[in-house]
Amino acid sequence: MHGQTSIVEEVLNLNPRLARISDSQKSSPLHIAAEEGHFKIASKLLSVAPQMCWWRDDQGMNPIHLAAMNGHVEIVQHLLEESSLPAMETLERGQTVLHLCVKHGQLRVLKVLVEKLGELVYAKDDDGETLLHLAVRCNQLETIRYLVDDKTKSVENQTRNSMGKTALQILVESPPSSTTDSSYSEMKNLLTNLKNESIFHFQVLPKMTDITMVVVVLIATMAFQGGLSPPGGVWLDDTPSHKAGEAVLATTHPAKYRHMSNANTTAFVSSIITIFLVTTGLPATHFLFMASAMYAMWVAMTAITVSYGVALSVITPEERGYLVVVAVAAVVANVFGVLVVYAVVRKLHLSWKRKKRQRQDLTADGFIRRVFYWIFQHLETRGFLRADR
Repeated sequence: MHGQTSIVEEVLNLNPRLARISDSQKSSPLHIAAEEGHFKIASKLLSVAPQMCWWRDDQGMNPIHLAAMNGHVEIVQHLLEESSLPAMETLERGQTVLHLCVKHGQLRVLKVLVEKLGELVYAKDDDGETLLHLAVRCNQLETIRYLVDDKTKSVENQTRNSMGKTALQILVESPPSSTTDSSYSEMKNLLTNLKNESIFHFQVLPKMTDITMVVVVLIATMAFQGGLSPPGGVWLDDTPSHKAGEAVLATTHPAKYRHMSNANTTAFVSSIITIFLVTTGLPATHFLFMASAMYAMWVAMTAITVSYGVALSVITPEERGYLVVVAVAAVVANVFGVLVVYAVVRKLHLSWKRKKRQRQDLTADGFIRRVFYWIFQHLETRGFLRADR
């Protein structure tokens, strides 16, 4: 406790078991050395009883938690060299050692831990709060700047806590009392820019690859089945005009069979390329490869659609062909109709939020707009619509 290194070393030489004895607060000597920042003592204790780096006191903290929250970088580094696993232990309410660093403003320790622990930077506590949420609540401008500017972490601003709020929304809801607060403006700009760039967040890419894999495997299966079992089947015997096993469609409709075969092959090959790109693991960390995989998937989707259209035109009687056209037109009209309605409602909702924020008179707009404003207000009041959406 008082940093008497020589006495500690002498006592440990006489009785090393004392390093494993805790006090009434369940604090071991290593806990105290880590909290007080006595590096040499902590090093000696760790060499005598390395297992104590896992020991928790009555607050649920192990030595690295105490060293981190008090900003003792050297001790944190030394404990990490012994084992990084204790640093990954969560505390009460699900907080991590990184949450402690942000809460107590220990940016230097945070940088060391992020470099060593990597993905722990995305951890949430039991309230769904990320480091970015906590940094905003604690008004930690330097920490926000570090989390946002460090592109190797690509912290996601769109992550919501258990209340459904992003870090930016928490900041906006707690404006400074003084309009000249430059730190508030800078934090808002940083979080706003991060929101705009979040499409390139490499954590989103693995989620996209999962969806991509489902789609392309389905397309590859369809294309494979369509290639082996074309519409009309295959000839079962040899004749002067064809051989057994050849597609009937190639003889009866050669032009359409060529189009369908080309489209089917394009869909299958594009799907295989996408599967190859995804399974190599490269898309998860490189946007270029992810973009290539997405492009190949779009080509596969387009090609399988063309193949389906050609096959359908072959097996559909000419007098009923118009029914296919009507069905396709109805589906397309419905899809685009829903998108147009969504765009209009979304625009009205954004207008309503902006006017509420600026305290403008909502009754000054036309009747249709006022009806929508009334709907939005009632949906928000009943909890069906969040104010941030």
